[in-house]
Amino acid sequence: MLMQQLLNGVVVGSVYGLFALGFTLIFGVNHIMNMAHGAVFMWGAFAGLYAVILFDVPFPIALLIGAVGGGMVSVVLDWVAFRPLRKRGAPEFSSIVSSIGASLIMLSLAQQLTATRVMRFPFDIFPIVVFNFMGLRIQLLQLIIVGIVFLMVIGLLYYLYRTKYGRHIRSVAFSEQTSKLLGINPFAVNFQLFFLSGALAGIAGVLIGIVFNSVHFMMGEPLLLRAFVVIILGGLGSIPGALIAGLLIGIIQTLTVAYISAGMADALVFSLLFLVLLVRPTGLLGNSGAVARVTRI
Repeated sequence: MLMQQLLNGVVVGSVYGLFALGFTLIFGVNHIMNMAHGAVFMWGAFAGLYAVILFDVPFPIALLIGAVGGGMVSVVLDWVAFRPLRKRGAPEFSSIVSSIGASLIMLSLAQQLTATRVMRFPFDIFPIVVFNFMGLRIQLLQLIIVGIVFLMVIGLLYYLYRTKYGRHIRSVAFSEQTSKLLGINPFAVNFQLFFLSGALAGIAGVLIGIVFNSVHFMMGEPLLLRAFVVIILGGLGSIPGALIAGLLIGIIQTLTVAYISAGMADALVFSLLFLVLLVRPTGLLGNSGAVARVTRI
C-alpha cells in the first residue's frame, strides 16, 4: 500500500513540477511572479480537450495542441500585460497586478464559454493498460506521464544550456541592457520564453485533465498556490529544484490524503516549506544573491 501511494505521489508530483517549470522560468528571466500562469494552464487543457471532442485527435496530438494553445495564450499575455510595462521600466509589483487582472479576464472568458461546466476527456483517449509488478498496480498512463515530464525537463535544460537561443535567454536573465549590446533581441527572447512557459503549462493541463478526468475554468488556481511552494522550496530560478520540490510535494500530499486526512495535505506541505526555509532560506537548490539566482536557470 505504501509503495503504491509513493508511485501515485511521484506521478502527481511530476506534473506539479512540470507546471512550476514554466512559472519559475518566467521568474528566473524577467523577475516577475506571473499570477496568470494558472489561467494559461487551464486554457492549454481546454485546447487539448476541444481538439479531442471536435476533431477526435489521438492523445499525442491533443498533447501537442495543448502545448501550442498554452504557448500562444502565454505569448498574448506577455504582449498585453507585461511588454508595455517592461518598455516603461515599471516596477515588478506592477507586473504582478497586471497579471492578476489578465488572469481574472481569462477565467471569466472560460467561465462564460463553458457555462461553468466541468468537462471531461473521452474515456478512450488513452488505453487502460495495467501492469502488476511486485504487488504494484502500474498504469501505462502513469509511466507515460512520468516519462513525458522527465523528457521535457531534460529537453528544457538542453535548450537553455546547449543552444544559441538558450544562451540568449540566459543573457537576458543576467542583464537585458548588456544583452542588447551583444546584439541579442530581447523581444525575440521574451517571445520564446513565454511560449516555452505556456507550452509547459499546456502540457501539464492536458495531463492533469486526463489523470483526474476533469477540466474546468478554475482548475489552475490550486496549482498556482502549489507552484509558489515548489519554486520557493526548490530554490528561486532553479529548474532541477522545481522538479525535485514538485515530486516531494506530490508524495507528501498523496501520503497525507491516504493515511491522515485530505484536509491536512496543504497544512503539511506548508509546514515542510517553513522547516526547510529555517534551515536553507534559499531553498533546496537555491543560492544567495540575485545574479546567482537568475543565471542558474
